[in-house]
Amino acid sequence: MPLGEADRIVTILTKEFGLLRAVAMGARKQNSKLGGRSGLFVVNELLMAKGRSLDKITQAETLESYPGLGRNLKKLTAGQYLAELTLQQALSEQPQEELFYLLNEHLARIEQCTDDEVLPRLIHAVFQLLVVAGVAPQVHQCSVTGATIEPDLSSSEPQAGFSSAIGGVVKLEELDRLIQEQSPQYRVQSPVGEYRVAGSSVSTSPRKFHAALNVPLYAPELAALQHLPQAEPPAPDQHSTAVWLTLEKLLRQYAQYHFDQPIRSAALIESCFATDSMP
Repeated sequence: MPLGEADRIVTILTKEFGLLRAVAMGARKQNSKLGGRSGLFVVNELLMAKGRSLDKITQAETLESYPGLGRNLKKLTAGQYLAELTLQQALSEQPQEELFYLLNEHLARIEQCTDDEVLPRLIHAVFQLLVVAGVAPQVHQCSVTGATIEPDLSSSEPQAGFSSAIGGVVKLEELDRLIQEQSPQYRVQSPVGEYRVAGSSVSTSPRKFHAALNVPLYAPELAALQHLPQAEPPAPDQHSTAVWLTLEKLLRQYAQYHFDQPIRSAALIESCFATDSMP
């Protein structure tokens, strides 16, 4: 953010000290050495001077950058999304080495991938960031009973529910039981009615899909969700864009529920990727 006539306040993720806020002196002046180095997605080695309220960046040497993210709207949107989610979970005055390296790893993957790969790699990165934060959703076992849930690709019926409040996937019968009990902690404010899943409208009964359920999961969504804990990102053609958009909304709601902050960068996701899901 700008400060005064020529300075800039930057928020920095560091391996050693977590989140820092500092002043990049003269960064907004033309031909300033700190101009590009204080922008988004730049990894620097910094020399800083201690200040009363804010430290000051006196020197910066760029070690790595991701210029490809700024040349492509989809990649830029994905990069900003990950940066915002990282800021929500990063701590100050504590080492954040794992988070630092994970963010860099996924920014590099997104910069180097094709347009078709951006959305699947973004979803994979979001899940991995939730793992580092210690709040990743359960995707293989029912969050209530612990029973394994496996996708049945031969069935067109819903396979499971997903609840941010409960912590991940839930067997439909368990979800139905919780709704019948009318437990306030499992209720959501979103209206009951039609859910759009994988490009089709699904009518849902108030009793079956009423509680803290973001979307009913069908076999493709469940299979894609269960791939996310793996180290390697999923193949872009393994599932449709509509499936990835469904998982983005699901994980976005989950992250917002647990971090209690909106992901503002996600507002551009549909405009960037929704056209890909149209026939």
